[in-house]
Amino acid sequence: MDFVTEPKRRTPVAADVDVLVCGGGPAGYCAAIAAAEEGAGALLVERGSFLGGSATQALVLPLMTFHASPSEQIVRGVGQRLVEEVMRLGGGPGHVPDPLGCAATITPADPEALKQAVLGLTARSGARLLLQSSVVAPLLSGRRVCGAIVENKSGRQALRAKVVVDATGDADLAFRAKAPCVYGRESDALAQPMTLMFRMSGVDGAAVRAAIRENPDDFVLSPEARRDLDSLPILAVSGFFSLVRKAQAEGRLGDFRDRVLYFELPRAGEVIVNMTRVLRRSGVDAAQLTAASLEGYEQARQAEEFLRRDVPGFSRARLVELASQIGVRETRRIVGRATLGTDDVLEGRLPADGVARGAFPIDLHSPDGSGLTLKRMKPGASYSIPYGCLLPKNLEGLLVAGRAISASHEAAASARLSPTCMALGEAAGVAAALSCARKLPPSKLKVAELRRRLLERGAVV
Repeated sequence: MDFVTEPKRRTPVAADVDVLVCGGGPAGYCAAIAAAEEGAGALLVERGSFLGGSATQALVLPLMTFHASPSEQIVRGVGQRLVEEVMRLGGGPGHVPDPLGCAATITPADPEALKQAVLGLTARSGARLLLQSSVVAPLLSGRRVCGAIVENKSGRQALRAKVVVDATGDADLAFRAKAPCVYGRESDALAQPMTLMFRMSGVDGAAVRAAIRENPDDFVLSPEARRDLDSLPILAVSGFFSLVRKAQAEGRLGDFRDRVLYFELPRAGEVIVNMTRVLRRSGVDAAQLTAASLEGYEQARQAEEFLRRDVPGFSRARLVELASQIGVRETRRIVGRATLGTDDVLEGRLPADGVARGAFPIDLHSPDGSGLTLKRMKPGASYSIPYGCLLPKNLEGLLVAGRAISASHEAAASARLSPTCMALGEAAGVAAALSCARKLPPSKLKVAELRRRLLERGAVV
């Protein structure tokens, strides 16, 4: 590889704050909001032009799941307040039953209302915001992370902080600070595939429901959906397997997916389609990420043509939005002071040092095929994520929140879901604020105090 030697440079310090949060997805905005509400001076840096992460940028909707059972909500706090704000804006019905039976509930949301809700909560918390700014390097003092370098339209800037939260989703800051990281599944380092979501309008929901009633065995349905489709406020469809196989056999549809999968949005006739699947590409390699996006566009084109030609209810539908970025399920995960294991999830373990709860099944999209495997917990079970999963093994001053926490490949396939990331972000934000107030590194914080404060805020640990 050839190299260019850059001259030494002096980088201006643009901010000096208590808590710096890198990444404006569910973990990031919840961390910034929580830290600011706890009295810390918080700055949230996001590379895009709006907040929301995968839900708004990659159209990964609905949000799932806030519940272990219909009567037990295990993600509350900032995440629940966000749902209520979306409802206030008329952008969603709140928590509703999952028509596919994968989770206790799903939470549909209009992506534009979600953008507004996140921005509103962030502004009201007092957290500062810096958009269209990419985090490119950590600031280090020995093995302590004390800020980050960003690049934006103003050039290259330094942001100093007492505590930093890496909510980039890819452990970008932790990795560049030389934190130990792993990638993909343990056996071959392959990550779950990427998906380019897209939104369609003009879908005839009554025609779809009629097709499901005529051939229910061609669909994945919850018991409630099998009993009465019309009672569901929001329909989700996983099926039309026979139509997919026929189109693939005729060469009109690639073999990237084995089913039609989509979720209705709150606005009548609008759906979010999850049918593309890009294999064996890295979400932390620029060239491969570009290639994955291009492949996703082609798959989306094929899927749209197939839906309009073959699938009941779609003959007059139109594609109205491709996600602004491809959805990335898995990249790097830190090696932390604790690790969330597969058995921790499946057995619903609730350790004494847990700081965030999850309840979604282990949702494994095959890294090398078109299939989908769900590994479920016992009905009504949930698990708690230990605080040490947020702490890189060999660094101080840094918390990692979101899908890059320390977890096995399978455990991460559950913990990566947005509501769980919201809970992780709130825990990281409160921990960062407490660390500043106590003048302690996050690793020395008393977990009992953190848990107590989270409970006082209405979170579930």
